[in-house]
Amino acid sequence: MSTNPFENEDGVYLVLVNAENQHSLWPAAIAVPAGWTVAHGEDTRAACLAHIEREWTDLRPASLVAAIAAES
Repeated sequence: MSTNPFENEDGVYLVLVNAENQHSLWPAAIAVPAGWTVAHGEDTRAACLAHIEREWTDLRPASLVAAIAAES
């Protein structure tokens, strides 16, 4: 029985960010998908989640933020 690499408390993770400034917790052993960049290098799951909580404070996509700003 295999375990889910996205929920392994003892695993090594990355924090990824896409062009919309959306963040993702990502297992370090899995290749980074196209369109995403590493925002926080290999670390514990807890540290990566803390990074996401600290850095991703506006959950709106970047394109929506830009559209709203353009209307103002």
